[in-house]
Amino acid sequence: CNLAMYAKTVSLNYPTSRLTNRRQFKSNHLKSYSTKLYCSSDASPLKSTGSTAERESMARVGWIGAGVMGAPMCCHILRAGFNTTVYTRTSSKAEPLVNLGATEAKTPREVAENSDVVFLIVGYPSDVREVILGSDGVLAGLRPGGVVVDMTTSEPALAKEIALRAQQQGCSAIDAPVSGGDVGAKAGTLSIMCGGDAAVIQDLHPIFSAMGKVTHMGPPGSGQSCKIANQVTIASTMVGLVEGLIYANAAGLDLDVYLNAIRGGAAGSKSLELYSGRILSGDMNPGFQVKHFVKDLGIALQESEGMKISLPGLALAQQLYLSLQAHHEGDCGTQALVHVLERMNNTNLPVKRQ
Repeated sequence: CNLAMYAKTVSLNYPTSRLTNRRQFKSNHLKSYSTKLYCSSDASPLKSTGSTAERESMARVGWIGAGVMGAPMCCHILRAGFNTTVYTRTSSKAEPLVNLGATEAKTPREVAENSDVVFLIVGYPSDVREVILGSDGVLAGLRPGGVVVDMTTSEPALAKEIALRAQQQGCSAIDAPVSGGDVGAKAGTLSIMCGGDAAVIQDLHPIFSAMGKVTHMGPPGSGQSCKIANQVTIASTMVGLVEGLIYANAAGLDLDVYLNAIRGGAAGSKSLELYSGRILSGDMNPGFQVKHFVKDLGIALQESEGMKISLPGLALAQQLYLSLQAHHEGDCGTQALVHVLERMNNTNLPVKRQ
């Protein structure tokens, strides 16, 4: 996936001392800069912001995962001026980041050995477990006082386990899943839902602020619980969005006019803004892949069962998205849900090719 060119002027805080314990990044050690964030597959190498001494004193950042979300998020970290070490299972995905000034590592452990704080955004809970807790994982290389931040949507119980393991070796762990899709990742406007020590999260603000806005939800695991609730909400919203389009089309309405009529009212939503245009243009490229959404909804169902709560809308949405995987559409974006409803109703929405 190529990184698209984009730019945004932001005000960032940069630390002038490395993160050597969980109370670093204090306000009296911060310096404000204003910079433009650019990210593209052929962008020029990173140019120094501030003096060499200032750059060398900043926290060393590790980054693991360079998919649809991870690549632009890491790009913001690099453009913010942090010395960054990256690891991806597919080395070619690291190349655009290396071109921006990142150093590529061969293992998650090597990333941690060269970092004060390590961020990761990977596919599944099994990947999170291996990357952080594995024999060649982050905690095998992270020094006491270091921090690991998991931005993958994963299981609350796993987040709690990682936090305990990190604490046992003098480190900190934050669960910080995100919402906003590829658009938010590229724009640096993600919603970041954090679980863990509030002081550590505050210390990491200069890095988080390059990617979006942080909300501290509570102790370890609560960031993941918030993201699961977020996915439950999106699941039913997407079903409603697509069903509305199917109905409006059957009623003979112009779909562009219909969407313009409802977007300013109670039916307006972020999902409508992000995905309705893609649906009408036949663009099924992923801002968030179906296979990962199915994973998230599966976690939500598992958690709901454990809480003994019934969420029928969630269960229906999960079955509809599973059918996309059965049709080999798991790599499509979540807007591909329209294909399920089209098949069920033996119809096709008019597509306006761009």
